[in-house]
Formats: sequence, C-alpha cells, structure tokens
Amino acid sequence: MRVISVIGSSTVKENSDEYRFAYQLGKLLGKRGFAVVCGGREGVMEAVCRGVKEEGGLTIGVMPSLTGEEANPYVDLKINTGLGHLRNPVVVATGEIVVAVSGNYGTLSEIAYSLIYGKTVLGYKTHNVEGVIQIYKPEDIFRYI
Repeated sequence: MRVISVIGSSTVKENSDEYRFAYQLGKLLGKRGFAVVCGGREGVMEAVCRGVKEEGGLTIGVMPSLTGEEANPYVDLKINTGLGHLRNPVVVATGEIVVAVSGNYGTLSEIAYSLIYGKTVLGYKTHNVEGVIQIYKPEDIFRYI
C-alpha cells in the first residue's frame, strides 16, 4: 500500500478553505487506495483523515502523547509516541511524498525534515520555502506520485 504524508495546522476550522482542501485531498487519496499518515490530531489532520475514511481508506496517526487520546475520530491506526513535536520526522519519513496544508511552526519543522530527507514536498497555502512546490487544487498531487 502506498502512503502519503499530510501535514498542516491543527487550528484550521471546518468551514475554512484549508480544511476543505485537505478533506477533498483525503477523498481523492482514499478512492485511489492510498493510506495517509499524519499527526493524528484536529484541523488539517482531521480533514484529510475524514476524507480518506469516507472512501474506505486507511489512516495512520503518529500521536504526540503516549495515550493517543487526542486522536481525531477518523484515525484507524494510532502510533502513540510520547514525543510531542519530536514525532514530526516520523510523520514525514513514512510517506512517499509530503503535502503541507497551511500550518505553523510544527508544519515548518516537518517541511524542513521532508527536504532533508529528499522528499517531494507539495504545499497549499503553507510556508513559502525553497523546495516546496505550490499546488492549487487537490488533484494537482497526482502529477507527483
């Protein structure tokens, strides 16, 4: 099974453009049989997991706590780390490519690790960092996988 890493802000709301983008991305990936790995929490992570689950796909959350109690309801497999933000390299190393949607400093660190690891990084309304390929609609991802 092919796995895609999706990273982004935990604070985006359901009515936001970023949430809708991540949700639609999840639906497209789920339809095509991809698994998604993310940080497992709310916001972008919840949106992408929700989309994947609605299409019968597999979602993996690399959780910051030891209990995984903060997992969004659409996470199938919780990997409880107890590492907080130190889990970020695991999230991005697991995926074939990385898609960043919005995001704050945690997302910025994940982008940096992705680039260190030589991953293709696609971005939607995220940090403007050299090496991040800007995309404008969820379907754009399929040019890179």
